[in-house]
Amino acid sequence: MTVTAWVAVAAFVTAYTLIATEKVHRVAAALGGAGIMLLIHATDAGGAFFDEDTGIDWNVIFLLLGMMIIVGVLKQTGVFEYLAIWAAKRAKGRPFRLMALLIVITASASALLDNVTTVLLIAPVTFLVCERLSLHVAPFLIAEAMASNIGGAATLIGDPPNIIIASRAGLTFNDFLVHMAPLIIVLVAVFVGLCRWLFRKSFSYDPDLAAEIMMLNEREAIADRRLLWQSLAVLTLVMAAFVLHPVLHYEPSVVALLGAGVLVAATKVTTEQAIGEVEWPTLVFFAGLFVMVGALVETGVIRQISQAAAQATQGQLALTTMLLLWASTGLSAVIDNIPYVATMSPIVADLAQANDGAQVFWWALAIGADLGGNATAVGAAANVVILGIAARNGTPISFWQFTKYGIVVTLVTVALATPYLWLRYLT
Repeated sequence: MTVTAWVAVAAFVTAYTLIATEKVHRVAAALGGAGIMLLIHATDAGGAFFDEDTGIDWNVIFLLLGMMIIVGVLKQTGVFEYLAIWAAKRAKGRPFRLMALLIVITASASALLDNVTTVLLIAPVTFLVCERLSLHVAPFLIAEAMASNIGGAATLIGDPPNIIIASRAGLTFNDFLVHMAPLIIVLVAVFVGLCRWLFRKSFSYDPDLAAEIMMLNEREAIADRRLLWQSLAVLTLVMAAFVLHPVLHYEPSVVALLGAGVLVAATKVTTEQAIGEVEWPTLVFFAGLFVMVGALVETGVIRQISQAAAQATQGQLALTTMLLLWASTGLSAVIDNIPYVATMSPIVADLAQANDGAQVFWWALAIGADLGGNATAVGAAANVVILGIAARNGTPISFWQFTKYGIVVTLVTVALATPYLWLRYLT
């Protein structure tokens, strides 16, 4: 590697360490790291702001912005209070039942929507129901972020890396359903059981609070029915456009911004109210992270790591599959899985071609990249968004508070995926 590449690696490691140790605010660390990358010419303005492969992923930024505005308007209708009471009553006030219900809802929604949109919608409900039952909200938010990453792996549209893989490999929506969904259904069930153990100290049941919840009428929580129907109509159209992306060819970011614009223009909500719920620090953090990772891509660091891993397998089908799975898991834990998959896809395409089109390589890459994002607080976009929402609501979740659970979940889920790949494709 060049001197610039080594300095870029040092800058990234330093910034990541600062984020992990929380010595400085994560936004400051990300922006500082991005600034160093620009300063040493590891990237430039063109690469950082305009390049699709190495720059800020504006599609992600504007998708988040649009959905945050839509969710902010929805909050004013009282619908989240309605859902919170409904969920608590369904769970009969039992904390673990409630968490299991929220996990299943989150994972299922993430299979049809992108995982970031799902956590943006489910987080407000979680705050309200935990407040009603006097529960610590952090375990529930952490579980939901992980559930969104697991559930999103089931379909082509559930997680951005899957879209990249499908495009490069020529895979269809049904291919993902057939090959990924069976595994993900099992992993969601295992994850629910795992949460019973991981968060066992957080399930304190208060029969008095539960009784109070059961007596509430969720319909009374709706504050503005007209605005609710307007918001739900726009949200339904946005979701439909997400699902119909292969037909309509509108990027999710465009759909989200259009939906937010229509909602603000067609209702009595003011611009100030609409943007008041936007997590601006989260958006800025993503921008800095994208620049840092893009610089590693541009200097060839990620490609060299990927090529070295590919060369180490010496064309052996089983060894290549396992290495792809676990290397993707490890790398996606510390860098954003979108640029990683974008960089790795050409290498996997070559490996698959050399092995008679071995499709198992693509599933190993997808599983590793999607599930590896659960390992750390910055491994997936949904994790970062959850941390931002938690901080904004006065209940910050630290990097290590998330990661100590994330590592366990990642190891268990990827360990279960290993025999799945082996038995289904390698025997």
